[in-house]
Amino acid sequence: MFRTLSKITSIDYLTSQLIPVQINLIRCSASARQTPNCKSPATHNVTPAIEALAVPAHILNEPEAIQSQKQKVSVEYLPWMPSPYTNAGGPLSQYKKLSKFRLTSLVVITTMGGYALAPAAFDLTTFVLCSVGTGLVSAAANSVNQYHEVPFDSQMSRTKNRVLVTGQITPLKAVGFAVVSATTGLSLLYFGVNGLTAALGAGNLFLYTSIYTPMKRMSIANTWVGSIVGAIPPLMGWAGCAGSLDMGAMILAGILYAWQFPHFNALSWNLRPDYSRAGYRMMAVTNPGLCRRTALRYSFVIGGLSLLAPVADVTNYWFALETLPLNAYFCYLAYKFHYKSDSGSSRKLFRFSLIHLPALMLLFLANKKHWYFNDAVDEENVKNDKTFISALPTSPPRGLEKVLPVAVTEGSR
Repeated sequence: MFRTLSKITSIDYLTSQLIPVQINLIRCSASARQTPNCKSPATHNVTPAIEALAVPAHILNEPEAIQSQKQKVSVEYLPWMPSPYTNAGGPLSQYKKLSKFRLTSLVVITTMGGYALAPAAFDLTTFVLCSVGTGLVSAAANSVNQYHEVPFDSQMSRTKNRVLVTGQITPLKAVGFAVVSATTGLSLLYFGVNGLTAALGAGNLFLYTSIYTPMKRMSIANTWVGSIVGAIPPLMGWAGCAGSLDMGAMILAGILYAWQFPHFNALSWNLRPDYSRAGYRMMAVTNPGLCRRTALRYSFVIGGLSLLAPVADVTNYWFALETLPLNAYFCYLAYKFHYKSDSGSSRKLFRFSLIHLPALMLLFLANKKHWYFNDAVDEENVKNDKTFISALPTSPPRGLEKVLPVAVTEGSR
């Protein structure tokens, strides 16, 4: 028979040591009689836990008698054991969950979009290596994130069945998976793509695991940092194709950055009890008004950046016209969320955000200003050790060109 701890007001152990302990289950055994319904649980999530609480049954039934007696509490520290989880699945399924496969897939898609939109020739090899490398770095970041947040994930309904919380994967295996994924992914980006793409990937990995993850419990500024994390993958794709970043890359990254706010703020609105229970400082918990205003403001920012893309010569002007109804409806849903702020309006905004981003990326791609496939080359430079041979375009020779040899220029020694 389970009793609440509030009925016991004078206990030597609890009054002498101010140790914050979250109690999952309490097994009560009375001195006069044993209560058959109080059985020790096979597994539990929180440690340390109180194993036995020896209090006479008549005192539990009569709270006024507690003032005259001090009872001893016997405490036994049990080893931590994960919560039971029947639908564990195979190793492949477990590591997919550890890497947050759906989130990683979204990161890879935005990277592919950045590669396809870059003003350079499409190369299948670098495209594949850039996509796979970014996916591995994202999987490593998600693994480290879950490793650090096990105590907090166990308190949230949305995350209590994650593989580390339920013990499907050990912490050592999770860290090993993260190290192998990060090393392989960054190596593919550096040796198979270019140094700029690898630097962006390494910076994003550090930003997500070492700044954003701990900041979630410290300040609401974590949402702005997390939005930077979401805006870097399209820059990686752009750099992987073009080898550099320009105004078009900044516009694309700005759209991804602004999209994070209506998307995540709408998602977090219905998860406020979970975030509050786990101690996360999200806008929806600590400042609901700012949460609604930020979602509305950045939905208008997306519309403004979409109109700026043709001006910056990234897309044609049809892009501004075609995205106008899409962005207008997105702003309308953000306004409804700001005005009503209920579960219905937040769900509509969140669900449409999942459609809005892919549609916007497809329109971006369909209205790309310049396509580079097999551009005519007027001059071909062939490097042979320290000698550069410049082959002039084929055209009928005129005058002295009939007798002059091909120009050979020695490189600087």
